[in-house]
Amino acid sequence: METVIEKWPAAINTVTIGAREDGGGTRSSTVTIGGETTLPFLAFEGAPPHRPALALDILDYSPDDWPETLREPFREALGDPAEWAGLCQEKYRPDLICLRLQSLHPDWGDTDPERAAETVRAVLAATSLPLIICGCDHPEKDNLAFPLCAAAAAGENCLIGFATEENYKTLTAACLADNHAIWAQSPIDINIAKQVNILISEMGFDPKRIVIDPNTGALGYGIEYTYSIMERIRLAALDGDKMLAMPLLGDVGADAWRAKEAKAAEKDFPEWGEENLRGPLWEAATAALLLQAGADLLIFRHPEALRKIRDHLDNLLDIA
Repeated sequence: METVIEKWPAAINTVTIGAREDGGGTRSSTVTIGGETTLPFLAFEGAPPHRPALALDILDYSPDDWPETLREPFREALGDPAEWAGLCQEKYRPDLICLRLQSLHPDWGDTDPERAAETVRAVLAATSLPLIICGCDHPEKDNLAFPLCAAAAAGENCLIGFATEENYKTLTAACLADNHAIWAQSPIDINIAKQVNILISEMGFDPKRIVIDPNTGALGYGIEYTYSIMERIRLAALDGDKMLAMPLLGDVGADAWRAKEAKAAEKDFPEWGEENLRGPLWEAATAALLLQAGADLLIFRHPEALRKIRDHLDNLLDIA
């Protein structure tokens, strides 16, 4: 029986994160995502030019609200983002580090934007991996911090986020000034995802340096709707929509560990199994689904979830 090959008229943009010395930065490696010419893992229609990239989260404060299962792998470094970043690179080998400047938020410390910029410099000095920088999701504080953090990382070609429909101008200007890529977020809505990209592009920013975050849900918490939106974005892009032809980001850890099933104590729900196994598995299962939906970049919290998905990708790409 003859295999039916579907040909698409367009391809997904490629975005590179990180800069080596010959590119004006200090990173030991760079990460390139995107470039697909067909749907995920259909190698007979076109092998993906770049493997999906895997990042690990670090926070700029000690996350006392995290469950013990999630705190344990990083216990020796919690509260020191530079040490945390170095530990992740040396022990868990992600492709990138994602620094979350959560303490900027008025409810989480209300720290100064200048301190956020110092943290960016310290983390860049502690790790040679490409860096993702994420604000605190408080527009006023993020808009004060983004220009300082972008300048602190000038030359390193970071991915900085996130830009939303209501709050994109300051970040776009900062990334234009200091040559970074943009993490654009939308609330699981294909039309808003496209609109955010249009708004950013109208400021003179290259759309080929944008990564789409459709604000993914976790396993059991809206993953089906997330999957359908990501799939629609990818289909529209392959069919020629240039304002949706960006690589897709899945913020897996932040979403998965909100789920009760991932973080609930074993003593409260003994029938759910061991919590030190359950949480990472919940995160890994969420990530596996997002890969099938077209995710090019996944951000994890538990290193065991990252390891499982790295092995899963080895198998998928070998079979494909």
